[in-house]
Amino acid sequence: MRCILSATVLFVLATPPAFAGENVGTRDIAIQSSSRGRDLSVTVWYPSGGMSQKVSVGDNRIFEGAPAFKDAPIQPHRLPLVLLSHGSGSRAIGMAWIATALAQAGFIVAAPDHPGTTSGDSTPEDTPKIWERTDDLSTIITSLTTNAEWSKSIDESRVGVLGFSLGGSAAMELAGARADLNAYVKYCVDYATSMDCQWFSGGRGYKNDEQIVVPKFDLRSVDKARFEQSNRDARIRSAVLVDPGLEAAFTKDSLETIDIPMTFINLGSVGDIPVSVLSDQLAKDVPHATYMQVDDSNHFSFLPVCKKDADAFLKSVGEIDPICEQTHKRDRADIHKELVKLIIDAFQSTLKASD
Repeated sequence: MRCILSATVLFVLATPPAFAGENVGTRDIAIQSSSRGRDLSVTVWYPSGGMSQKVSVGDNRIFEGAPAFKDAPIQPHRLPLVLLSHGSGSRAIGMAWIATALAQAGFIVAAPDHPGTTSGDSTPEDTPKIWERTDDLSTIITSLTTNAEWSKSIDESRVGVLGFSLGGSAAMELAGARADLNAYVKYCVDYATSMDCQWFSGGRGYKNDEQIVVPKFDLRSVDKARFEQSNRDARIRSAVLVDPGLEAAFTKDSLETIDIPMTFINLGSVGDIPVSVLSDQLAKDVPHATYMQVDDSNHFSFLPVCKKDADAFLKSVGEIDPICEQTHKRDRADIHKELVKLIIDAFQSTLKASD
């Protein structure tokens, strides 16, 4: 569930250089969040026939970017909207590869940087506050579907959400899943060495793009009422969950009441998927759900394609997670091709235009 990048790595996540675009426009916008008391930084991708400055979204010292035209005009059609929620310790541009593919397939895509769980701003204390992430996503839906410009291009009856890792937890809750704090505490007792539970006991965090020392975090101190509240947003009509976190915390009775199509995707072959994100039982408990696995991949396969020398660079700066390590038979670009097809097929079949 965790993907924490070192302070040195975070420093290189800078403005992308120019590159070729493929009929996809992108904009960086600010959306006011009354709950956060601040603006949300949101990246939007969309189909566009217009030409403008060519950029490679997310390109940096470690990762390859995805091509787009910055601030290009939006195609004048009412299109489905897909919200993206990144993994813990990542950010919106880390999902540019799938956002670009979705835009090319005819979707408008919006992804926020979730404060408190994004690159350079991530702490164990903020990580379990799923209700903040769900509010971010619901706030974006409201803003875009009521905005004078964006609302002309968005079909608000066709809204979906794609979440990865901790973002998958938020997507689950938007669909109607509810979590049990005691169950999550017990999970971290039983699986204390899992990535997410180690994060809570590791004593480190990130603020202002620098690593900081923090006390060991006790999950029992989480606001129980907020953690267990319903965060369902009835405007969400479809959800795709890739390695969703909090798997052990969701209550069976809440899963059984979810009434929208859910597509669960696990990264890894049978027997290799960590219990923290294994979703086969979730798919069985949700009435309208499908489940699939992407063989010869792992949790980090959802991150952007790494540059050739990225693994050596990461190890040289002390990064402990195998972010760019080649550990399977398939390269990441090949895995992404399979994921693009699975995700686009899921949304095209569940967010069909009304007759």
